Amino acid sequence: MKKLLLLVTTLFVVFALAACGGGNAKKEEATGGNQEGTAEQTEKTELTKLVVGASNVPHAEILEEAESILAEKGIELKIVPFQDYILPNKALNDKEIDANYFQHIPYLEAQKKEFGYDFVNAGGIHIEPIGIYSKNYKSLEELPEGAKIIMSNSIPDHGRILSMLEEKGLIKLKEGIEKTTATLDDIIENPKKLKFVADVEPGLLPQVYNNGEGDAALINANYALDAGLDPAKDPIAVESPENNPYVNVIAVRSGDESREEIKTLVEVLQSQEIADFINEKYQGAVIPAK
Repeated sequence: MKKLLLLVTTLFVVFALAACGGGNAKKEEATGGNQEGTAEQTEKTELTKLVVGASNVPHAEILEEAESILAEKGIELKIVPFQDYILPNKALNDKEIDANYFQHIPYLEAQKKEFGYDFVNAGGIHIEPIGIYSKNYKSLEELPEGAKIIMSNSIPDHGRILSMLEEKGLIKLKEGIEKTTATLDDIIENPKKLKFVADVEPGLLPQVYNNGEGDAALINANYALDAGLDPAKDPIAVESPENNPYVNVIAVRSGDESREEIKTLVEVLQSQEIADFINEKYQGAVIPAK
């Protein structure tokens, strides 16, 4: 009886070990298959990384909206925020980023001329109409003689501002002058004897306005939005978007405009989906480029 019991026990252990061994073999086989499948899947879903420098508002916000769309197209977008107008181009030139999105065309051209940057415009995305803000007056007509007008110290913006003031009938510029490069010296008529102060950093203009300095301040929409102002409702006058050369663009190093990921980025940012987002979110403060 004892021998029979020992035989049964031995057979049970052998079968149990065999079962365990078979299970492990199958598990190893399955794991090996899964590892291979995972590697293939990773290879298929590996994203191309694209680093883009941008102003916080609205540029970074627009890029954030485009992130998921780009991911579907195989691009992992990394957004690097900048607070000023100088460092994004320096970072692009130093190859710290692949592209930047913060500047309009005249500013890009001025930067290329001043610093010798070999950059190109890869595509226009939107326009930010500049606004005239005033704490004391509700219209341009109310501005008194000798009114103090505060504007950006960014020279490339001067032509834009002066062209706007001429369009609104406040000044007249020299005949034949290139509007985008006009300066204060090009004013030939100034009926209200407006006094211009052009020594304020663009990002500080909302603070100057909120402090009640001057009679009016001209503020770029991105800085106005960043400061909680409504560029569509708060200004007493707004720059016309029609035939506006101040389109904000994707800038890249020369030659990179042909990179597939750059072309895809521009394609997505110029899509109807992003245009709808811009129109809905900014309500006219930012306008998709045509």
